[in-house]
Amino acid sequence: MKTDLTLFSRGADAADRPDANRRLLLFGLVSAYTASLVPWAMAQEATDADHGAFLAVSAILVGRQSLDAAHAGRLYAALSADDPEFPAAAKALLELIESRRIDPMQLQQILDDEQSPLKLVPWRIVTAWYMGIVGDGAKARCLAFETALNAEAVSDVLRPPTYAYGAYGSWTRKPT
Repeated sequence: MKTDLTLFSRGADAADRPDANRRLLLFGLVSAYTASLVPWAMAQEATDADHGAFLAVSAILVGRQSLDAAHAGRLYAALSADDPEFPAAAKALLELIESRRIDPMQLQQILDDEQSPLKLVPWRIVTAWYMGIVGDGAKARCLAFETALNAEAVSDVLRPPTYAYGAYGSWTRKPT
């Protein structure tokens, strides 16, 4: 087998230079492919790492690719106000899910079986997103009603009960 060393010995002329258009196209394709590997939950706006972990674990638990950023901010602030350890717990839950590649449908059962200190975190997050309620008992507060995910899931057919759509008083009839 004969090796042609002339390729290595001659100077860099126009034929030996890389094609800039080809490299630009290759760079674009590789960038697009790499961007597709970034988890969609991480691609959303986050103010800090803890808020980013909350967004990511929320997207995983509620099964949504995108979540309303303003609504997420309100829920995160309320959950953090109720429990100062919540940001760390949400981050730990995300790390657990990612490290063990836990299926979201099996997560609660695994946390319960292991008596994990994180077992209430998924429940709090899902309740906040689907019911729009954060807290329990006298400390419970409603942060969303018609924009809660339980209402959005059926919004093509149903509207939240007791919610007046239209101008003030449009839901009433004048007395006879």
